Amino acid sequence: MKYILKFKQISKKDVPVVGGKNASLGEMLTKLSRKGVNIPDGFATTAQAYFYFLKYNQIDKELKKLFKKFNPESISSLTETGEKARNLILKAKFPEDLKQEIIKSYKDLSLQYQKKNIAVAVRSSATAEDLPSASFAGQHETYLNVSGEKDLLLAVKKCISSLFTDRAISYREQKGFNHLKIALSVGVQKLVRSDVGSAGVAFTLDTDTGFRKVVLVNSIWGLGEMVVKGKITPDQFYVFKPTLNKGYRSIIVKNLGRKTKKLVLAKSGLKEKLVSKRDQFRFSLTDDEVLTLAKWAVKIENLYGCPQDIEWAKDGVENKLYIVQSRPETVYGSKEIETTYFEYQLKTDKKPLISGIAIGDKIGFGKVRLIPDVSRISEFKKGEVLVTKMTDPDWTSIMGIASAIITDEGGRTCHAAIVSRELGIPSVVGTKNATKVLKNGQMVTVDCTQGLNGRVFLGKMPYKVKKYNLKKIPKLKTKIMVNIGAPEIAFKASFLPVNGVGLAREEFIIAEKIRIHPLALYHYSKLKTIAKNKHLPTFRLNRIIKQIDDLTIEYRNKKEFFIKELAEGIAQIAAAFYPNEVIVRFSDFKTNEYRNLIGGELFEEEEANPMLGFRGACRYLDKIFQPAFLMECQAIRRVREVFGLKNVSVMVPFCRTVDEGKEVINLIKKSGLLKSLRPRNIKIYVMCEIPSNVILTDKFLEVFDGMSIGTNDLTQLSLGLDRDNANVAKVGNETDPTIKKMVAKVIRLCNQKQKYCGICGDAPSTIPEFAKFLIDCQIPSMSLSPDAVIKTVINLSKIK
Repeated sequence: MKYILKFKQISKKDVPVVGGKNASLGEMLTKLSRKGVNIPDGFATTAQAYFYFLKYNQIDKELKKLFKKFNPESISSLTETGEKARNLILKAKFPEDLKQEIIKSYKDLSLQYQKKNIAVAVRSSATAEDLPSASFAGQHETYLNVSGEKDLLLAVKKCISSLFTDRAISYREQKGFNHLKIALSVGVQKLVRSDVGSAGVAFTLDTDTGFRKVVLVNSIWGLGEMVVKGKITPDQFYVFKPTLNKGYRSIIVKNLGRKTKKLVLAKSGLKEKLVSKRDQFRFSLTDDEVLTLAKWAVKIENLYGCPQDIEWAKDGVENKLYIVQSRPETVYGSKEIETTYFEYQLKTDKKPLISGIAIGDKIGFGKVRLIPDVSRISEFKKGEVLVTKMTDPDWTSIMGIASAIITDEGGRTCHAAIVSRELGIPSVVGTKNATKVLKNGQMVTVDCTQGLNGRVFLGKMPYKVKKYNLKKIPKLKTKIMVNIGAPEIAFKASFLPVNGVGLAREEFIIAEKIRIHPLALYHYSKLKTIAKNKHLPTFRLNRIIKQIDDLTIEYRNKKEFFIKELAEGIAQIAAAFYPNEVIVRFSDFKTNEYRNLIGGELFEEEEANPMLGFRGACRYLDKIFQPAFLMECQAIRRVREVFGLKNVSVMVPFCRTVDEGKEVINLIKKSGLLKSLRPRNIKIYVMCEIPSNVILTDKFLEVFDGMSIGTNDLTQLSLGLDRDNANVAKVGNETDPTIKKMVAKVIRLCNQKQKYCGICGDAPSTIPEFAKFLIDCQIPSMSLSPDAVIKTVINLSKIK
C-alpha cells in the first residue's frame, strides 16, 4: 500500500510522511507498548495520499489561485479564503485506488479487534504539526465515534479540509509556514470509550513556569475535547517526578474541578450531557491511575528527550487507560533551563474587579472588547483585551493581536491557555463572571504576577519589568536561601540562584487555602454543643457550618481536608527546591488571626496583646489546641513519607523557654513525625526571636538542631517597640547596636557548636548595611524574600 501506513510501520522519523501526531503514535506503539504503555492501534494516510487527492481533483491549482489573492491582514479575506478552500475539498472525490486502500485498512483494523465496523477516532496530522516550536494545538479537526466505510471516508475528507480552517490559516501565518507546502495525514485509530470513563491531558512540566520536575495531569468525565476547548474546569493533579521514580506515591497536589458537563457518544457523533452531582464532587481518576499516567508520561518524555503534551483516555468499558496522542510542549520544551529571569512588579492597594486563574507571569493592559461568540471576532482590534465566555481553536486568528485575554470558563491546560503561553500573552481564565462585570471600552490591567491568582484591575496600573541574566549572578560563600509563603510562586522562585528555603510559612496556606480554624474541623461533629456553651447565636453557627461544608464538600472526614491542603501546599514548596533543604515553620498565627478563620470565634478568646500572647510553642502544648498541632505534624509526615520529600525540616516559632522546647519535641515524637530523639530522622530548628533565645543560646542549641534568627520580633521585643505603631517605629530598627550585638552572639555560638544558623527576618532583604553586617559575622545562611534575592546578592558581591 503506497498511500497507507499502519502505526506499527511508522516512527518519529516519518513526520514529513504522516505528520507529527501520527509519527508520534507510531513511535510510541512500537517503542513503548512492550514497556506497559497502552496505545490504541490504527493506520494513517500519507502526505503522498494528500497531494495525490489534490492533484486528482485539480484542487492544487485552485488553491494556488486562492492564496495568491489572500490578504492575511484582513479577517474577511481569511474567512473567504478558508471557506472556498474547504468547499473545494469537501466536494471532491477520492481516487478509486486511494479509496480502496482506506477501506481495506479499516477492515483489517476491525478484524484485529474482532469487531464489525469498529468505532474509530479520525484525527488530523499535518506535516508541520506538533513540532517543538509550533504545536498547532486544536487547529485541525478530529472526528470521534466514526463507524462504517461511508462515514469513515467522509470523516477523512473533513479532516483534510480542516487544513484550511480560518484558525489553521491564521496560525500558519503567525508561525511563517507556507500554506501550500504542508500536507495533511489522517490517522484512523481504535476509539477509546472514554464517554463512559474519563479523559484529559498530561504535561511533563509545569505549564506556567517551565518547572520540569513535575507531571501535570488534568482529567474530566467523558471525552477529552472539553478540556482542550476550555468548556469546564478539570480535576488537576501534580506528580513529583524525582520521588515517583523512587516508588513514592508523590501526588503532591489534587484539586477537584468544576465538572458540570461531559461529552458522550450519540447514535452518530457526540452530544453534551450533565454530570451527576455525585460525580461532580469526586475525582475522575483514582490515585493509582494518576500515578500510572505520570509514569507513562515520564517514559514518553524519555523516549523523545523533551517535555511532552500528552492526551490520554480511560476506556470505561475495559476499565483501561490509553495514551492517544503526544506532542512536544511548545512553550518551554524547546528551551534549555531558563537563564533569563523577568520580574514583573505591580504595586497597588486597589482591589481587583475580578480574579481567576493566571496564565503566564506577565502584565497586560488595554480596552475591553466583549466578544460573545466566534461569529463576531471581526469586531476585535489589535491591542484590545479579549473578554469572552470561553475560547477554543476558532479564536486563534485574534488571540495573537490581543494585549490580554479574560474568560469566564477554562482551566490551566485548555486550548486558550496553551496558545496564550505560546504567544506570550497574559491571560486570566475561569473567572466565572468576567463577561457580566466588564464593559466594552473599559481600560483594564491584567495581572498574572501573583502565582495562580490572576487579577483584573480597572484602569491602567503602573508596573515595572526587571530582566536578569542568571548566569551572571555572582556566587557568595554565604548560603542564600529564600522565604516562601504562597505555594503558587514556588515553582517560579525555584529558578532563582538560591540553595533552598530558609522559611516556608504555613500561615498563607491556612489562611488562603484552608480558611477554617483547625479545631473547627477536628471537632466538626461537636460544633453545635461547643456553640451552645459559647452562647453563639444559631444563625452564626449555621453560617459557620455552611461555610465549612462548602469548602470541604468532598470530605466526610473534615480533619483530612486540613491535613491534605496543608500537606499539598508544603509539598509544592518542597518539590520546587528539591533536593535542597526546605525549612517549614509550624503555624505562628496570633490569637486574633486564628479568630478570623472560619469557626475561630468558637475556639479563640480575645486578647489585649496577641503579639505577646497565646502563640508559638505554648499554643502547641495547650491541651485544647494540641490536636490542631498534631494535624500539622501529620501533614508534614505525609510530605516526607508519602510524597518522599525528605528535604523538609521543621522549625518551632516563639519558644520562650528551654523546657517548652523539650516538650514540643516530645510532642513531635508523639505524632510519629520524629521517630527517635537521637539520632533524629528530621532536623528541628527553633526561631531566635525572643531575648531569652539569645541569652540562653547555648541551652537552646542543646535541644534544637540550630537557630533561625527572626529579626522582626527580636527587634520589637528587645527595644520595646510596637511595630504596628508608627509613632514608635522611628525609635530603632535592626541596625541598633543592641540587636547587632545579640545577632552576632547567636551566629558565633551556632558556628562554635557547628549547628545551623540562618536569618529569615526582613532586615537583610530591606537594609543593605545589615546584610553586610551578617556577612562580616560569618553567618552561614541568609534567607531573603524572592524579590530581594538578586539585588541583595549583587550588592553583597561588591563588598570587598
